[in-house]
Amino acid sequence: MPELPEVEIVRRGLEPVMLGQRLIGVDQRRADLRFPFPEDFPARLMGRTIASVSRRAKYLVITLCDGTVLIMHLGMSGRFTIEHGTQTIAFGDYVYNTGADAKHDHVVFTLANGARIVYNDPRRFGFMVLSTVGEWTAHPLFADLGVEPLGNELSATYLARKAQGKRSDLKSFLLDQRVVAGLGNIYVSEALHQAALSPRRVAGSLSRADGAPTLRAERLVPEIRKVLRAAIDAGGSSLKDYRQTDGSSGGFQNEFAVYGRDGEPCQRPGCTGTIHRTVQAQRATYACGNCQR
Repeated sequence: MPELPEVEIVRRGLEPVMLGQRLIGVDQRRADLRFPFPEDFPARLMGRTIASVSRRAKYLVITLCDGTVLIMHLGMSGRFTIEHGTQTIAFGDYVYNTGADAKHDHVVFTLANGARIVYNDPRRFGFMVLSTVGEWTAHPLFADLGVEPLGNELSATYLARKAQGKRSDLKSFLLDQRVVAGLGNIYVSEALHQAALSPRRVAGSLSRADGAPTLRAERLVPEIRKVLRAAIDAGGSSLKDYRQTDGSSGGFQNEFAVYGRDGEPCQRPGCTGTIHRTVQAQRATYACGNCQR
């Protein structure tokens, strides 16, 4: 499933083509994806102009000029293809080698500029729902989400407050979407390594008795941001066949310090440890037991 950097890259690919354009065609080719499409889905979008293309956590959020909000999630195998003139750009494959079989083209958006935005999803774990400008942030998908990791609200003080008294492990704490929205398994593993923190450390160790942040919390926040920004700059992480908006592979997997490197030497300068894979809450965890404490 795509993590925050990959969804942000898809957003950046869609925005220049969609922003300010009027939807002159919405071709819904089946009744459901993971969930049924909203009633009268095409009619509620047709003729509207796209006012913004944004992201919240791992969701794409498209706001229309009449206040309608289209919320989209890519699921496990969702991808978009932009067809504009003679150019076709496919992007959004993350894990599974799904190809581009047209029988899995479930929604086609046609814009006034002549572009067609095709949503292809073989496994149909993605979904599209509708809300409004005044209500979408209270939608069940978003109501309990924590702060954005690249936003100003994420701070050592915030993490310390959320972690105070928590006995859960640090990795599970950071993966809790109610704490930080959009963080996933790969980038939590990478950020914890960069901050030299064990994924099995008690989350409460980010907070002092009075609720103030510890030095561990102070170290962790900038590393979370640094890892996410580096992943976005590198075009995301290609586990199998993820593609950026220009069709090339994401490259951040080539920069992983720990993820997928079981048995390899730790890359931290001066560290003589080895990366080991363990399992936490049914998720693979990669860490160096020597320098991550």
